[in-house]
Order: sequence, then structure tokens, then C-alpha cells
Amino acid sequence: MRHKNSWKKILPILFIVMLLLIVHTAVFKWSTGPKTLLLGKFSVCNNCHRSCEREQNASSRASSLPFEWFHVAVGFGMDPDLQIDIITELDLVNTTLGVTQVSGLHNASKAFLFQDTEREIHAAPHVSEKLIQLFRNKSEFTFLATLQQKALTSGAILSIRELEHSYFELESSGLRDEIRYHYRFNGKTRTEVFPYRLADGQWHKIAVSLSASHLLLHVDCNRIYERVIDPPEMNLTPESSLWLGQRNRKHGFFKGVIQDVKVIFIPNGYITQCPNLNRTCPTCSDFLSLVQGIMDLQELLAKMTAKLNYAETRLSQLEDCHCEKTCQVNGLIFRDKDSWVEDDHCRNCTCKSGVVECRRMSCPPLECPPDALPVHAESQCCKVCKAKCIYGGKVLAEGQRMLTKTCRECRNGVLVKVTETCPPLNCSEKDHVLPENQCCSVCRGHNFCAEGHRCGENSECKNWNTKATCECKNGYLSVQGDSAYCEDIDECAAKMHYCHANTVCVNLPGSYRCDCVSGYVRVDDFSCTERDECGSGQHNCDENAICTNTIRGHSCTCKPGYVGNGTICRDIDECALKIHTCWNDSACVNLAGGFDCLCPSGPSCTGDCPHEGGFKRNGQVWTLREDRCSVCSCKDGKIFCRRTACDCRNPSADLFCCPECDTRVTSQCLDQTGHKLYRSGDNWTYSCQQCRCLEGEVDCWPLQCPTLNCEYTAISEGECCPHCVSDPCLADSITYDIRKTCPDGYGITRLSGAVWTMVGSPCTTCKCKNGNVCCSVDLECLNNN
Repeated sequence: MRHKNSWKKILPILFIVMLLLIVHTAVFKWSTGPKTLLLGKFSVCNNCHRSCEREQNASSRASSLPFEWFHVAVGFGMDPDLQIDIITELDLVNTTLGVTQVSGLHNASKAFLFQDTEREIHAAPHVSEKLIQLFRNKSEFTFLATLQQKALTSGAILSIRELEHSYFELESSGLRDEIRYHYRFNGKTRTEVFPYRLADGQWHKIAVSLSASHLLLHVDCNRIYERVIDPPEMNLTPESSLWLGQRNRKHGFFKGVIQDVKVIFIPNGYITQCPNLNRTCPTCSDFLSLVQGIMDLQELLAKMTAKLNYAETRLSQLEDCHCEKTCQVNGLIFRDKDSWVEDDHCRNCTCKSGVVECRRMSCPPLECPPDALPVHAESQCCKVCKAKCIYGGKVLAEGQRMLTKTCRECRNGVLVKVTETCPPLNCSEKDHVLPENQCCSVCRGHNFCAEGHRCGENSECKNWNTKATCECKNGYLSVQGDSAYCEDIDECAAKMHYCHANTVCVNLPGSYRCDCVSGYVRVDDFSCTERDECGSGQHNCDENAICTNTIRGHSCTCKPGYVGNGTICRDIDECALKIHTCWNDSACVNLAGGFDCLCPSGPSCTGDCPHEGGFKRNGQVWTLREDRCSVCSCKDGKIFCRRTACDCRNPSADLFCCPECDTRVTSQCLDQTGHKLYRSGDNWTYSCQQCRCLEGEVDCWPLQCPTLNCEYTAISEGECCPHCVSDPCLADSITYDIRKTCPDGYGITRLSGAVWTMVGSPCTTCKCKNGNVCCSVDLECLNNN
């Protein structure tokens, strides 16, 4: 690959760096402090002329940086004025109501258990003032915490707010497996949702880094998400307060252990939590400051054109430079377009522009003659036919052994005597177990998988009493009957999903998801509905009916398996009415909303289902171990699963699966205003969020808005979702392109996003929006002048 004129493109950048080195003392006075850091971070990433303007695409493959900021970041000489230790400032040691000091992930700092009781863990006025001062005029910070959240619970980890307005709130929902970041932009609430299970009862380190409009989320030192968002408001009001482990006095109670809670005001502060992480390019905030400095140097740059032309002439001989991206795999370097076979001999891999792409080899169907069996061969992916051995009616494949008077192994169709010294066993003789096709006994509970049993990336090894087998992971199917190699099941194409009406099934590796069609909002993981009465719960439909929004209100239709007018629905007994489809020799069992067929025992009964290494008999019904709210049944060799039907008249109903049946006072929830009481299982809409009460705990998530195919959007007063606008000056949300500049009337070229006062009109403020000058008049300023 030849880069014609590539040096001509990069030369202005190199020259600007040189100018920065010359004038940084006289023009910018960058002798110390944060601006010194910008100089070190402006670089050409790798050797393929990628400007750090694409900082949001930079990865963690950084080399060591010998600059001041790095030493500050990893904790050497950390300025105490640039951080706040929340737990220390709140003095939790002397707080007794609702929190208890416990052992943490480590002993270097104190950890506290936030109990499931009413509590008020918030900052004193002097601490809030300190926090307000730290946030003032800052454009980047990092929130750090180490926590262990009780499984399937939801709560706020940290909330900085004024009444109902969140300036910064980090929330973890174990009910929907989400991390939510709430903030303010232009006086309006914004929420970013990150699908991730944090509430699993395990210890986790979490870091949220903000730099202007650039957001990074790290969990356990892994970069989980990276997004560009609307820049959050950083200037907190004097009435702002800080809450730890709760949203306010009534809501968002976190349940679990919290440790090492800090807010750090340095670029990429997550490095203080994970020193092994690194970076090469600047953050959004300091990069934009650097770009502004470069704009100021344009005048000086024009005077140096002659020297620049001379430098281009000197560098013209480098135009034939060959730039190539390589791939590193297991310590080996592969050049671009190199190909190789993986160690398991089952995948062909190729290096393509620095990215490794692998594809599994396809094995042809193997039909062995009657005297042979398919077996794995050394250094081969696909099985081959090898002669089998027969002894006393027992069939052995190549390499398998059996113990008669001596140990014999099947080799090329012949049982060959082998000498094998069995190791001593550290267990009683009654616990000795002879593995299948082996000669030496092992102790009961032996880990056969640890002996190198080969399973593919989509299957997992399972230990049994006398052997190990490969089983496909959930959502995968064996390839040609061999569970060592499994491929993804397209649940959407095979119609093996639970996506209801108004949704689109999207296949995922090993799973799937249900996306709402345009104009609909999510009800749960499998259902979506239109906005009005149905979404807000203001309808009179039966719990076994489907609510549909209409122009004049809503309509109710009984679900399949039920009959009625929609406001009252009763179950159809398919068995009594003889409208079922059970076999002649199977028994019909009526279920809520359907029926099942139970097969009696006997030789005429077939259709059992393989399940978790065993079998479920045809017609058997059971509850999943990993999801107690789902019931499965075996029918004609196939397993079908569905959500457990809720009967609130049954006193033994599972309240976790059927929260609508929970009538306990302690399971009720107050809404955000503190005036309305909801039962467990109720849903409501508040401040553009869908909220749900579950066992006394309120969990809210943003309403799902339709995807808009337009450049500029705005949100009208009283609305929750944006709509398209053609005028960029009316847009609420806009992605700024610094290449689209604006003249400001002073003869200065302004970057997109820049704000200034109009010439001759001190009460008129203008803003550059991607090449468009948008101005507005401050009426209060006019009245005062």
C-alpha cells in the first residue's frame, strides 16, 4: 500500500507541533499545570497518520508516557485538591442508622454495608460546598467505586441532585441488568443506559469518566462502553446535595457493600483505580482546547509557508514509505494478509489491516464403513474413520482401552496389550471408579475435564461419574451431531423466541433480543405497546387481556387461551371442550391460557427430551433452575418454555415471579412525589421514565423513543421523545463537527460549538452550530440595559 502525498497531509500537523514547542512559553505560558499536559498528548497515533482528532476511537494499547500527568494519574503525588473521598467526607464510621462497617474487597480502606432499612446518608453543607467548588468550571472528572450489590436489587450508588433534578446519578438495576447514568443538559434530564449485570452479589470496580461530551465506562478494569453524549451541566447550584447509596430520603436505596468511593478531577481518572490501563491521545476536553490553540496559530503559520515548502521538499523522498498494520497472536507477529491455522486446527485465521479474522473449518459429513468409527486424530480438526475393535460384545474406538486380565488398547482394529502403571489413589476402595474406556481407576468426583477434554468455543465440558462430555452452551446447536463443536441457533429465523406483537426479533450470538418497532415503547423484555392509556396503566383491561391504544382511547382483547370481553377474561378449558391436540394415548392437562399433554408410562410412550445430561419424559413439566419464573415442558422430543402463569388467589404464589399478587404493606412503593402509593407489580410513567414497583423497591428506566433518520432533533416542551427539525438553530441535540466553522463579526473564525457575544449587541449571544450562526437575545439583559 503506497501513501501518495501522505506526508503532505501530515506535515501541517507536525509543523504545528513544532510551533507549539516554540511559542508555548511566550504565547500560552504553559510552564506548569494542566496545559503542559496537552503538549505531551498531541501525537500521531501509531505510524499510519491517524490524528488524535479521532480520540474516541483510541484503544488501550498504549505505551508508557513519560509526562507529568501520568504520574499524577497513577497516584504519585496526587493533588488532594483534585479529588474528594466520599466515604471519608461523610464520616460513615460515626453513622449508625442503616450502615455497618464490614470487611471489603481489601483492607486498605473502610467498607460499609448499606442495609435494607430507611436511612439518610447525605453530605453536610460544608462537604456539598466543597464538591460544588470542585465541579465548577470543570469539563472532566471520574467517579470511582468498589461495590458488592445484592443480587436482583436496584438502587442509586451516588446521587448529586437538587430536589428532583440529577446533576450526576449512577444507578444499578438488578431487575433489568442495567447501569444508568442520569445527568442534566440545557436544563433537561438526560439518561444513558448501559446493559450490564452489576447486581450479582460479586465484587466489582466501576469507573465513569466524563470529558466534555465523551463518556467512558469501565467495570473491573475493562472498558465496557464508550459514547459521545450531550455535555453534562457541571456548575452545580448552591442547593445541590450529595447522597451515597440512595437517591433521596425515600427512593433508590442501594443494598450491598460500598468501598473506595471517590470523585477525581483529572483526565482519565480511571487510571487511579486500574494503573495498568493507559492512553496515548488526549481527552475530548483537552483536545478541543488544543485545537483552539492551533486555530490561534493560523496567522503565524501563514508567515512560515516558505519554511514549510522547504520541509516538504526535504521529505519528498519519504513518499514511498510502506505503512502496514500487523497482528500479534500468542506472542507471534503476522503481517497484513498472512493466514494461519489456530492451535486447535479447526479455525483458519487471517490478518486484515491489524484485525484478526477467524472462521471455523467446515467438516464434510463422515460416513464410516461398518468396521470403523469416527474419531479425533492428532493435528486434525475433523474426525476421521478408524478401524474399531470388538471384544466380548463391547465395541471400542481407536485409542480406547479396556481392562480384562491385562490392559488392552484398540489400535488399527486390533486390541494391543499395553503396560500401564496406575498411580496410587488417595481415597478408600469403595470410592474407586473405573472410567469408561480406561484401565486405571480414579477417585469418585474426579475432574475428567481437567485432563484436556477438547470442547469448542461454543460448548463446555461437563464431568460425569466415569467420563467427560461436551455440551453446547445455551443458544447453540451441535454441528453434525458432535457437541464438541456448536453453532449459534438463529432463534428469530427458527421462530424459537418469545417476541410478541409490535416487536422485531434480533438474533444475537447464543441468544436474541426483542426490539420495539417505531412508535412503540417497551413493556418488558418481550413486549412493546403504543403510548396513552396502555403504557401508563390507565385502562380497565383484565390481567389476561391485551391492551391496545386507539385514537379515542384503548381496547381490550383477551389473550389466546382466554375468552371474554377484554375487561373480564376467563381461561378456556381445552381439555374439557376437547379442542386440544394431545395424542390418543396421552392425557390432556389444562393450564392457565393453554394446555399440556402428559404421556403415561409404557412401551407405547416415546418422545422424551434430552436435558442437562439426562432426560425429561414426554409431557413432563418442570421449573428452570436458573429462572424460577419460567416453566418448561417436554413434548414429542422438544422442550418448550414459557413464563409461569400468576394466580393471585393461590396463597402459595411466588411473589418474585408474580409481584402483582404481593399485597404486603412493606412491598408497596411511594411514587417520586411521595403522594401516591403503588402495589408491588404496578407500573407508571414519571418524568419520561417507565417505573415499576417490586417488593417495595422502585425501579425506573427511560421510555423507549423511536429512532429518527434526520440530522437535527429537538424535544418540545412537555414531550419526552425528540422530533426532527430542519433548522440547526432549533436543535436540542447536535454533534459538533470542528471542521465546520463560522465567522463571528470580529474577523475571527469560530469552531463549531463556540459561543460569543454579537458585535454591538451585548445582550445577543451567538453560537456556531456546524457552520450555522445561531443567535438569541437575553430579555433580562435588555430590561436591565
